[in-house]
Amino acid sequence: MTVSLMIANRQTWFGTGSINQLVPLLQSDARPTLLFSCRSFLGGAVYAGLADTLMPLLAGTEIVSHEASPQDIDRWVARWRGKVLRVVAIGGGSVLDAAKAFAALAEHPLPAMRYMEKIGDSKVSGATLPLIAIPTTAGTGSEVTQNAVITDTLVHKVKASLRHNNFVPQAAILDPQLLAGTPDRVLAYCAIDAFTHLFESYLSKTAGSLSREMSLTGIRLFLQAWPALNRSDAAREAIMQASYLGGLTLSMAGLGVIHGIAGEVGALRGYHHGQVCGRLLLPFLDLLAASEQPQQRALMAELAMRLFPDEQGGPERYLRAFITRNAVAPFWREDLPLSPEELAMSLEKSNSKNSLLEYSSAQRREMIEGAFRIEE
Repeated sequence: MTVSLMIANRQTWFGTGSINQLVPLLQSDARPTLLFSCRSFLGGAVYAGLADTLMPLLAGTEIVSHEASPQDIDRWVARWRGKVLRVVAIGGGSVLDAAKAFAALAEHPLPAMRYMEKIGDSKVSGATLPLIAIPTTAGTGSEVTQNAVITDTLVHKVKASLRHNNFVPQAAILDPQLLAGTPDRVLAYCAIDAFTHLFESYLSKTAGSLSREMSLTGIRLFLQAWPALNRSDAAREAIMQASYLGGLTLSMAGLGVIHGIAGEVGALRGYHHGQVCGRLLLPFLDLLAASEQPQQRALMAELAMRLFPDEQGGPERYLRAFITRNAVAPFWREDLPLSPEELAMSLEKSNSKNSLLEYSSAQRREMIEGAFRIEE
C-alpha cells in the first residue's frame, strides 16, 4: 500500500463573499503586510469595495504581470526584507507563486537562483513569512501547494520550483465570485490546467487510495464545470473546488509526462502554462488510448465506470471529445510555434516525472509535434 502525505492550509475559507474574511483576518493579528496582486484585480469592483479598509493594513503593494523570474524575486526581497512580516497574494497562479517565493526568500540569505530545483546548489530551510493566498483564477492550485514556480528565461532557460512543506500558504480564501468577468480563453487555459493536475496525479505511480479518490472527485467537478465556465455560478464554484483538489493531489502524488514537457516549453516560450498543458493533453490521450500498461488500463476503466459509465468507445476518446466539444475557448487551435532547436531542447530536458511508464523520446516528440507547430 502506498503511504500518502497530505499537507494543506491551516485555514481555508470557501464560498461566494469569502474574500470579506480578509480584512478581519489581518486586523486580528496586526503586523506589516505586503500585498502581491495583478492589475486586473486592483482595477476591479471587488478591490474597490475593499480598498478603504484594506489599504491602511498594508505596508505596500507589488504588481505581478508575468511569471516571476529569479531577478524579480531578488528585487522584491531587497526592497522589503525586514520591513514586512506577512504576505497576502490576490491573483492568478503567477501572483501566488511570486508571493510564495518572496515570502520564503525574505527569510533566506542567498539569491533565488541558488535555491531553485534543477539548477540551485543550496537547500531551502523551510523558513517563510506567513502567507494568505486568494486565487482569482482556477487552475494552478497554488493556494494549497508547497512549491513556488520561478521561470528563468535569461541564464539557464528553466522553469523550476522552490519547494518545502512549510511553503503551503497558512491561509487560503477561495471566493468563486473572483472568477466572474475572466476572459473565456483564460478560464479555459486555467481549467484545463486543473484537469491535467487531477488526471496526471490520478495516473501517478506514487498515488495512493486517498489521493486517487480526491482526483476522481476533482475530475467529476471539472466535467460539471467545463461547458459552463463563463456563464454559471455553479460552474465557477465547481472549477474552483476542482483546482484546489488538483493542488492537493499534485502535492500528494506528483505529476506526469505532460508537466514534464510543459515546464521545459514554458522556459523557452511565454505561452500560458495552462494552454501548453491542455495542448499536450490531447496527444497524450491518444497515446494513453493505445497503452497496454495494465495499471493504466485498470485506472482508466475505474475512472470511466465512476464518472461516465454509459459512454462507449473508450474513456480517452470520450474525454478528448468532451473537452474539445464543450470548451468555452478553442485552446488547441491557436498557432503556437516552436523552432527545431526548441523542440530538441524540450526533448532533451523533459521527463516522464511520476508517470506509470517511462515515455520514450519518440513518444514525447509525438506529443510535442501534436501540440505545437514546428517551424521550418
